Amino acid sequence: MARNWRCRLGELDLILRQGRTFVFCEVKSRTTDAYGIPAEAVTRQKRARIRRLAARWIEEDAPVRPREIRFDVAAILGGELEIIEGAF
Repeated sequence: MARNWRCRLGELDLILRQGRTFVFCEVKSRTTDAYGIPAEAVTRQKRARIRRLAARWIEEDAPVRPREIRFDVAAILGGELEIIEGAF
């Protein structure tokens, strides 16, 4: 539905739709795990910001009201992709 959606509060990486479920996906990438795995970079503060941004997107740009909302993380480490559905 959207990629790199921005407003003055921040950015949402991916907004997807599965039926009436809207999925807000944060994408994190690392070449190595020297500084931790990508999913660890989605901190409590980051999750709170993503939730606020999702509410704003639904209010301003959603074509319909979602039945469900899900927050996923796409973690890329060394070229390997892991999708964590319902990460928070």
